[in-house]
Amino acid sequence: MLAGMGLLLDSFWRAAAYCLRPRVIVLSLLPLLLMVALALGLGYFYWDAAVLGMRSLLDASTLLASVWGWLQGWGMGDVTAVMAPLMVVLAVAPVLVVVSLLAVAVLMTPALVALVADRRFPNLERKKGGSFIASVAWSVSSTVLALVALVVSIPLWLVPPLVLVLPPLIWGWLTYRVMVFDALADHASKEERQEIFRRHRSSLLGIGIVTGYLGAAPSIVWASGVVFAAAFFVLVPLAIWIYTLVFAFSSLWFTHYGLAALQRLRAESAGLAPVAAPPVALDGVGAPAAAAPPVASLPAAEPPTRGTPAP
Repeated sequence: MLAGMGLLLDSFWRAAAYCLRPRVIVLSLLPLLLMVALALGLGYFYWDAAVLGMRSLLDASTLLASVWGWLQGWGMGDVTAVMAPLMVVLAVAPVLVVVSLLAVAVLMTPALVALVADRRFPNLERKKGGSFIASVAWSVSSTVLALVALVVSIPLWLVPPLVLVLPPLIWGWLTYRVMVFDALADHASKEERQEIFRRHRSSLLGIGIVTGYLGAAPSIVWASGVVFAAAFFVLVPLAIWIYTLVFAFSSLWFTHYGLAALQRLRAESAGLAPVAAPPVALDGVGAPAAAAPPVASLPAAEPPTRGTPAP
């Protein structure tokens, strides 16, 4: 457990230090261009319609109408005018997170894995246990499962504590699935990858949950109706870049952890290999004891004859 915790903390601070490298910062801007174009396009064509639709949906709920009336009685004003943009943002944010994750996986993760491998693990053998097609299939299937879990869990978001727990858990699970596979695809064999998944599942899932919460944190930047509407063209690119940088950090964290775990696994395998061989006696300084030279057999002495002194 202590060794796993040490590996977890070591990979954390290394990933944080790598995020300050100019190469990583430049790489984090590449998915931002795609995300900015997507966010601006969706906002330009669908923002007003989405807000109006969300407001109609909120007004049509009899349960929520009593809540709005109670809040207005306390002098809150038109609550739905503020809640409608906020709910649209909360609904769109998970989609942006998923697209950011896929963009990082496709554009950034291979470059970040190569950066960590070249600088820290130059002698680690590449066994090519996962192809590009397998990586894409794994990412797409994991994303579909995450989206299904997201859609199924949306009604639970109306319960205040669960909206702070379920989305980070889903994103953490998705990050865990995608990032670990991509971090080990080039260096580990299929058997080694499965063994690392088995041994370090709890730690890797913990990294995914932490990065999932970090990925949800930037929503605070633009989850305010009035401020979001006033600074749409500033806050959306900033929030998406923060999303991308968070996922770059998570990719680096998984890469440092995964490759270090792979290196330990191979060192352990190499250390256990001689155990199966026959034991060899060691001398006092730890080197194999030299074999004793063969002792020549001496001829048996003949019994002394009477009167002759025995030799």
